[in-house]
Amino acid sequence: MSTPKNYLVISALGKDQPGIVKALSRKILDEGCNITDSRMTVLGGEFAILLLIEGPWNTLAKLESAVPELQEDLALTIICKRTEGKVRSNNLLPYMVEVVSMDHPGIVNQLAEFFSERDINIEDMVTTSYSAAHTGTPMFSVHMSVGIPSDIHIAALREEFMDYCDGLNLDAVIEPIKG
Repeated sequence: MSTPKNYLVISALGKDQPGIVKALSRKILDEGCNITDSRMTVLGGEFAILLLIEGPWNTLAKLESAVPELQEDLALTIICKRTEGKVRSNNLLPYMVEVVSMDHPGIVNQLAEFFSERDINIEDMVTTSYSAAHTGTPMFSVHMSVGIPSDIHIAALREEFMDYCDGLNLDAVIEPIKG
């Protein structure tokens, strides 16, 4: 019988500065824990990080008790929450969605609405604003991973999604995640 794994999600936000990842990862390692998943980025002048930490319950507790000192030392706002491991559902098909368009308000909301109305979960999303080459036109791109229930007819969903995006003047692709 295997020992249940213990997980802690850490979210941290603060002014971007060199060494934040080093300091956080060192503390996690020193407390006997392991980073199993992470997302990090700089948004404006702020550094944001999400970490999924695994470890024995007592080492996670030690890490949680070290948070106030870490917040002060690194000038971060840190939130911790215990969680369970991700439950893989055999009835969800992993798909990738890419959307590019001229930048305008509401794109993320419109995409979220499309998938939410069909009980399709957005599992990961990255958005970026940039200027188009040569013209400088403000552009917006979305890359997301979704879990599509296996009872949804994929060809019909793809056609519906493409029609939806065409109506909003969004250039889109939806295809299975390979590998």
